[in-house]
Amino acid sequence: MAVRTILRMGDPRLLEQAAPVSDFSNPALRTLITDLQNTMRAAGGAGLAAPQIGVGLRVVVFGFESSPRYPDAEAVPETILVNPLIVPLDEEIEEGWEGCLSVPGMRGVVPRFKHIRYSGFDESGLPFVRTVSGFHARVVQHECDHLDGVLYPMRMRDFSRFGFTDVLFPDIE
Repeated sequence: MAVRTILRMGDPRLLEQAAPVSDFSNPALRTLITDLQNTMRAAGGAGLAAPQIGVGLRVVVFGFESSPRYPDAEAVPETILVNPLIVPLDEEIEEGWEGCLSVPGMRGVVPRFKHIRYSGFDESGLPFVRTVSGFHARVVQHECDHLDGVLYPMRMRDFSRFGFTDVLFPDIE
C-alpha cells in the first residue's frame, strides 16, 4: 500500500500491451489496486492505469467528486475496472482537453467517442456494465488507452492545441 512512481512519456513500458488479469484471488491484485488509488490521489489525478506504475496488467482506477485539474468536469464515480471492454454507442466524437500524469505539465485537445458502454470486472471479479457520456466517457477511454500502449498525444489531430498547462490555463493547478 504505497504511492508509486508514475512512469513518464518516453518510458518504453508505457507503449506495451497490458495482459488480462486471470486470478482475482491473488492478494497482489488488491495491493496493486490500493497502490493505484493512493498514487492517483497523491498526484491529484482523475484516473490511473497499472502500466503507468510499471505493472503490465489490464487494471485502471478513476473517479472523483471534484478535480482541481478539471474544475468544470462533472463528478465521476470512483471505479476499479479490470479487463475492460469499451463499445462506442454511436459515431459522435467530442473534442476536449486532456492531461495525463505520464505527460506532466501538458494538455492537448483529443477526440473521443461521446457515448460509450464499458464493461469489465471489479476487484473481486464481479462483472459490471455502465453506459456513460461526456467527461466520464473521456476518462474511461483515456485510462483504457494506457492498457494498449496509447498516450493521449498519439490521438491528437491538431498540435496547435497542445502545450504546457501553466501557459494554456494559468488559473488551473
